[in-house]
Amino acid sequence: MRQTQKLKPTGRVSRDDCAGVAERFEHRGRGAISNQTGRFERETREAFDDGWGTVEEAAGRLETTLTPEAAKTIITFNRSPDISFDRTINPYRGCEHGCVYCFARPTHAFHGLSAGLDFESKLFFKPDGPDLLKRELSRPSYVVKPIALGMNTDAYQPVERRLRLTRTFLEILSAHNHPVTLLTKSALIQRDIDILAPMAARGLARVGVSITTLDPRLSRLMEPRAAAPYRRLETIRALADAGIPVIAMTAPIIPALNEPELEALLEAAADNGASSAGYVMLRLPYELKDIVHEWLAEHYPGRAARIINLLREMRGGQDYDSNWFERGRGRGPHARLIAQRFQKAARRLRLDAPRPRLRTDLFRPPETPDGQMRLDI
Repeated sequence: MRQTQKLKPTGRVSRDDCAGVAERFEHRGRGAISNQTGRFERETREAFDDGWGTVEEAAGRLETTLTPEAAKTIITFNRSPDISFDRTINPYRGCEHGCVYCFARPTHAFHGLSAGLDFESKLFFKPDGPDLLKRELSRPSYVVKPIALGMNTDAYQPVERRLRLTRTFLEILSAHNHPVTLLTKSALIQRDIDILAPMAARGLARVGVSITTLDPRLSRLMEPRAAAPYRRLETIRALADAGIPVIAMTAPIIPALNEPELEALLEAAADNGASSAGYVMLRLPYELKDIVHEWLAEHYPGRAARIINLLREMRGGQDYDSNWFERGRGRGPHARLIAQRFQKAARRLRLDAPRPRLRTDLFRPPETPDGQMRLDI
């Protein structure tokens, strides 16, 4: 098992320390710099110059592969007290958006793959998911609560255009009046307004749109295959105009990188019809630490040490603190300052309203596999 990371795991770091974690950047249009070994592997593989000159050769094109996954269940439940939902459906594992900061990257280690380039190029999908959903909703023991669709990896990543799994899930949920929430940074969700708008009118749907920056260059580097900032704002407007409640998620906030844009992000979201807003501080669990450190050293060498030191100040001197409620906010003076800035801006822009509650009383379960309807007595 991998036991170490490139930077010392605690305390302050210097500019020279950060320069030492740099990797050769080879794959255009990808977020991660490297493909480091996952934490469950017995061997750690690192590229080095063996004197034969091959290290200078251009890397081949990194192709995206798609593998069907035989899932046993489709609804995943959680008991995390600092998360606003208790169940999710994730149509895909891995995400071609390639967001370097994605907290879901370390989950690829369970497949024996890397949280780096593997996460954004080796994707898995669940072709039996719609049938599993019908079966699970029809169980007599099922208690309806809103399902969060695509919370681990984006349900509207590019492959959804072809596979249409997310749309199929929405069709099932709509047919049975099951409440749903979504979070995306893709403009593709506009395709499904014809389903989401009628659901929202019945009090069954709300959508979160993630906006991290208004700077196109930063967006291309940080989220290389996600929608451009202006397209996300257009998406907020299109959803809001259709009567769908939209939450603008300024997440993640990265100190000294996109943090200065916090108020501007909220103003742009409000101008385009968002009804409420939220934020999450950058989280760096497991292998994600090295991935983000490498990315900072490559693209922002002059600021890397400052960003890492600020993050560690908000995590008690560490890269990550998994304690409930603190993991998404941090602690200390800088974390409190960000929280105050967010609260004041949200209040001024009227984005501090409670999120609309979704109805559960309209739910009608599918038929059971034997063709029987469940009786509500």
